[in-house]
Amino acid sequence: MQTSRPEHAAADHPKVASRRVGIILANLGTPEGTSYWPMRRYLNEFLSDRRVIDYPPWKWQPLLQLIILTSRPFRSGKNYASIWNNDKNESPLMTITRDQTAKFATVAKAAFGDGVMVDFAMRYGKPSIESVVTRMQAEGCDRILFFPLYPQYAAPTTATANDQMFRALMKMNWQPALRTVPAYLEDDTYLDALAASVTEAYAALPNRPKRLVISYHGVPERYLLEGDPYHCQCQKTTRLLAERLGWDRAEMITSFQSKFGPEKWVGPATVELVADLAKQGIDDIAVISPAFSADCIETLEEIQGEIAEAFEHAGGKKFTYIPCLNDRDDHIDALFGIAKRELQGWI
Repeated sequence: MQTSRPEHAAADHPKVASRRVGIILANLGTPEGTSYWPMRRYLNEFLSDRRVIDYPPWKWQPLLQLIILTSRPFRSGKNYASIWNNDKNESPLMTITRDQTAKFATVAKAAFGDGVMVDFAMRYGKPSIESVVTRMQAEGCDRILFFPLYPQYAAPTTATANDQMFRALMKMNWQPALRTVPAYLEDDTYLDALAASVTEAYAALPNRPKRLVISYHGVPERYLLEGDPYHCQCQKTTRLLAERLGWDRAEMITSFQSKFGPEKWVGPATVELVADLAKQGIDDIAVISPAFSADCIETLEEIQGEIAEAFEHAGGKKFTYIPCLNDRDDHIDALFGIAKRELQGWI
């Protein structure tokens, strides 16, 4: 961290950190371990978020604390253990987000020198958004670009990340200026990277899959009816990807995964859809999940576990999962291009 005496300050004025711009890449979060208590702490924070579960606390919290959190940490911990990065003792989401940030920081330094500080934060768990923004301010960042890594906007993802950033600012006497990055599903470089990942995956297969299932994280249908644009933006992502690839839309099917609770969710449900495809004789499919910028429990365990098994049990023969964009160079270049655009006037 560079320090200097402020311009026009008295000779005895203490040195302060040089002014910089901060960029925070934000993702969902991860438990610190797979045993009961780390899982319970993580799930408690996640499932207590009113953006995720918006039932009245008096109704939801007794159910969560007394019933759900007595058993779900064991089941979730087992699922996480099946994908855990044992070498680094962390979840794949943590590993990938750190790798993304390191590459992004390298590109940013080449473009802007030491005038920009790059770090990542998690909405749930560590490193917390508050801890990262506090450290950035201490190191001279008086302007911060907050970048939720969700191509499509949704209240339970983008909005809750922004909420937490705003809460962090509310605790600060000297707040840095803040900008938030909007949904970027229409960005050309993002779409190019997404299309390239599909093209490369198909080129490596001996036979072309009969369908590409594009599986997004689901939300209750009520959210759509109340004005959340997520469902519409998912449908648009599929359309734009088809245009980028030059494919017939009949080859591509949009679906949604990760249903939680008794409400009606947007559909079709991926786990049911793939089973129906297999029963129809469509026994060779590929699945991609563009709502996630990094592979995580929903892609590594749910898609490649539960959803793949549903397909195979229904008669499916070949199931190909196309990874998230993760730390691909074209993905990092796309994210940096988006950030650079949002930094106009600051850099």
